[in-house]
Amino acid sequence: MSFNPFNEKPEKVEKGLCSWDKMYPASYDKNDTDPYTKTRIILMNGTEFESVYMGHNFSRNCPDNELRRDLALIRKVEQIQQKRISALRPINESILETTIGYEQLAVDLTACMAQEEKDPNVKKTLDFALLEDFDHLYRYSNLLEMDDGIHAEKLVGNYTEIMPGRPTISEHRHPNDELTTWLDNKTADPLSKLHACIITAAEQQTMNYYMNIGTFYKNDLGRKVYSEIALIEEEHVTRYGGLKDPTLTYLENCLNHEYTECYLYYSLMTDEKDDHIRKVWELHLTQEIAHLHKIAELLKKYEKRDWQEVIPKGEFPNLLHLRPCKDYIRKVLAETTHATAEKESYVDSKNYKGTDFIKVQKTLNASTDAEPVHQLTAKYIQENGSDYRVQDSEHPVKALQSRTEDNTTVGRECVIKEN
Repeated sequence: MSFNPFNEKPEKVEKGLCSWDKMYPASYDKNDTDPYTKTRIILMNGTEFESVYMGHNFSRNCPDNELRRDLALIRKVEQIQQKRISALRPINESILETTIGYEQLAVDLTACMAQEEKDPNVKKTLDFALLEDFDHLYRYSNLLEMDDGIHAEKLVGNYTEIMPGRPTISEHRHPNDELTTWLDNKTADPLSKLHACIITAAEQQTMNYYMNIGTFYKNDLGRKVYSEIALIEEEHVTRYGGLKDPTLTYLENCLNHEYTECYLYYSLMTDEKDDHIRKVWELHLTQEIAHLHKIAELLKKYEKRDWQEVIPKGEFPNLLHLRPCKDYIRKVLAETTHATAEKESYVDSKNYKGTDFIKVQKTLNASTDAEPVHQLTAKYIQENGSDYRVQDSEHPVKALQSRTEDNTTVGRECVIKEN
């Protein structure tokens, strides 16, 4: 059944203000809660972060204080929403256990959207970064078992395999190769625009999380691993953010973002198994509908434009349903693990014609033994005889099948050739 948030009667934005007890709900039980409930919480925490950041950026570039007051009120409620969502994470869940949730979200969210994506460039972009987040899940899982004796398979359930993707060492690229072709908001498929907004917010939150908590880790190797992967997340945020139409006004961007939030909360509450958390999604959907209508009102007031000029059809396209995507991920692994980026294109590393990727690789990874993620994997293998994996069958890429040796050449063959 179709749902159009523009057709809903909105409540007043001020109704989103609340008392402290309503801002701090009971946390989930980390041992009993479904992994996808945890990933939904991470997704919406990041979406609210993105909304707050964008609202501040708008306000700092807006000379009209009346408009800035309206934006500040919406932002205040978005902040309350973020605090409520963040409180759902339990105190006894470690930084690294939460990190496994971040990477499981990155893997299965990206794979779910890629399978629905109609725009060839957006799909290639999703597939490309998918294999990198897949590798991060594998690396953090080895760190979790090595340092805490916890098997990540207990955290991801049977939803997601844990094995190498494109090796992290091969993911370090020059910024010249990180930009992609952006979507035209006037002609792009509605689902493509939603995907660009969703994945940008999700990856930016991951980047921010690693940037902030990485140095709180309990040993030097773990701190270095977080720093290295945070650099890759910077690349992902640049790449995904580059999909969004840069010609939109701030109000147009706000309208798209509020619409995305409505779409996500509506999608999540249809799938959520936890009644306590579903009520949070339902409450936030009601509040986001109020925000959406307020931004549409501001668009009309300040730019003399109707919301249909930005979002021609208000009915939601296919909803987002997080689900296992093992077969799809294996297919992408088999087809594109060796790929790298070259300007706005994706090429097999052996066919890379530029110099920027090679330059960065020679600077950062002059010695593969010094790369933190490789150090982690090599140390785990040395101590345990083989790496930590959870796979349903043999790895689809022959070069990544060995469990006693960490591959540092896949995806950077052009660098090896130069040496």
